[in-house]
Amino acid sequence: MSDPLTGRLNDILPRITSNEFLSGTGLGNELAFYIFDYPAEEELRVREHIAFLVEQAPKKRIGMQVNHVNLFDLVIAHLRSRNLLDRAIKKQQVKGDDSMRKPLETVLDAEKIAPVFVQAAKPKDHDLVLVSGLGSVWPVVRSHTLLNNLHARMGTTPLIMFYPGKYDGLCLRLFNKVESNNYYRAFKLVP
Repeated sequence: MSDPLTGRLNDILPRITSNEFLSGTGLGNELAFYIFDYPAEEELRVREHIAFLVEQAPKKRIGMQVNHVNLFDLVIAHLRSRNLLDRAIKKQQVKGDDSMRKPLETVLDAEKIAPVFVQAAKPKDHDLVLVSGLGSVWPVVRSHTLLNNLHARMGTTPLIMFYPGKYDGLCLRLFNKVESNNYYRAFKLVP
């Protein structure tokens, strides 16, 4: 395939294994947060490419430690660990989606889920953290609020958020339809 997404996906591996990327060269004291935006309908291709990156990055740059956190899996595990998953499912089945949205938003508030994310991501033990599953956890976990709550927690470890939508360097637009709050502290990973 030679479509624009394929070209952008192919640009990721050389970028993330470069000395400049891993050392944060040229960031001007900004956080090493990056967003790779893509059309939501390409989710399965991007998932396959994330698995490829996790496998290939340590081969291209010997010893590189990459961690991938799928937010959907993280949320499910977190709810299960608090004995809330089955209750939430039953409530949703009886009372509908709206009945569980507010309680889940409380439990999964960005300030509360950020430490859970950091525990899973282990940024001090990895050279790079990849994040996916954003579309699956919306609207109870919002990408811009999660990123805002990770600033002080990630240290210097680069984080790449794979975002099913558009990011123009200022605004996130999930599924290219849902307008989000401004978020301007991340860089586009590849144009």
